Amino acid sequence: MAAIEKRSREDWQELDREHHLHPFTDHKDLHKKRSRIITRAEGVYIYDADGHKILDGMSGLWCVNAGYGRQELVDAAAAQMQELPYYNNFFQCAHPPSIELASMLKEVSQPQFNRVFFTGSGSESNDTIVRMVRTYWDLMGQPGRHTIISRDNAYHGSTVAAASLGGMKPMHKQSGLPIPGIVHVEQPYWYGSDHSLSPDEFGIAAARSIEDKINEVGADKVAAFIGEPIQGAGGVIVPPDSYRPEVQRICDKYGILLISDEVITGFGRLGEWFGADYYETRPDFMPFAKGVTSGYLPLGGVFVSDRVANVLVDKAGEFAHGYTYSGHPAACAVAIANLKILQRENLIERIREDIGPYLQRIWATLEDHPLVGNTRMVGLMGAFELVKSKDPVERFDSKVGVGGICRDLFIEHGVCLRASGDAIICAPPFTLSYSEADQIVEVTRTVLDKALEIVKP
Repeated sequence: MAAIEKRSREDWQELDREHHLHPFTDHKDLHKKRSRIITRAEGVYIYDADGHKILDGMSGLWCVNAGYGRQELVDAAAAQMQELPYYNNFFQCAHPPSIELASMLKEVSQPQFNRVFFTGSGSESNDTIVRMVRTYWDLMGQPGRHTIISRDNAYHGSTVAAASLGGMKPMHKQSGLPIPGIVHVEQPYWYGSDHSLSPDEFGIAAARSIEDKINEVGADKVAAFIGEPIQGAGGVIVPPDSYRPEVQRICDKYGILLISDEVITGFGRLGEWFGADYYETRPDFMPFAKGVTSGYLPLGGVFVSDRVANVLVDKAGEFAHGYTYSGHPAACAVAIANLKILQRENLIERIREDIGPYLQRIWATLEDHPLVGNTRMVGLMGAFELVKSKDPVERFDSKVGVGGICRDLFIEHGVCLRASGDAIICAPPFTLSYSEADQIVEVTRTVLDKALEIVKP
């Protein structure tokens, strides 16, 4: 018997309005429009309660990497729920799915990573990072090293610690954040700069803002630097090529821990297993979530380098941190099956060598449109920026809401992309075909033309 009752779209919308508080939502605005009710999905498409077919150009929330309708993942969850639906990893217990997954993750990560701590989400993973980083320095006899450096406009989750790590000022203002011991520096956003420096010069300067902050705070007080390889929710900010090597040099020079937030970029999004592989950095931590299960069940975690893990094992005693669902057996079983799909179907190689270059090439052609000031894409993670004028660059007034206008037009035309301010973001499933990539770009041109009619003077 089905657990979910059959209802009309209108009934679902009314129940939603009366009882459901949504994440990151203006509920007053939503109640005027009513929710779009998504009822099923297959391949790269989602379907709403009215039967509209929508190409999901965002992989859900950057997570449905293997695409929808993967029976193998459904079967993995069902089989595990029949055998052991739940047990925890507290009290010196473990179960085969969490052990097997930890071993598999070691095989696809960099050699300094031999241990994984499981969580339920990316936000929990970054909360865990704060606890582990500070515990590590306490155990190393340097309890003053508790300050973590992050970046303006970064997103690392929405729990109290994770949102503090993030650099989104509206989130901080709403919640009285950040918590003490977290500071922020310039993001490596060349297109948003005054262009007085070349991209490589700007990348070096942005990285050195980290060094400036270390010297301002005091090197003996700085514990770590955290950054996404590419800032996702902040607008797909792709750093200049010079940025990451300089960040690594600075972390090495001052002995601070390097955290590569792989919640979005992990498990193939950039055409390598991890963003740290793409940028050839050597992090001490890699928080992850999303793509590890292709979003079919919630699971997150943290890769912990031997540098840190050996200290925690040898000196910490009880590390008083964890979650009820850390290493949930059904979620781990799905993750195991998902990793096997990525490997068997060569989906990561396909991003690097096939569909990635194809979408990047046609995505770049959008730069000839009057509204598009800049396009960028690495692997299957891209964006373009909407501008009022290209030369000189002039932004729209925020009251115009041109990003939101485009987002709504995309849905009307059967494609789901995301607006981050006036940047439009694209991150489709790894199974995207050439014709589906063409559909994204063709619809984008239609949307841009219609948006131009709306916003032109």
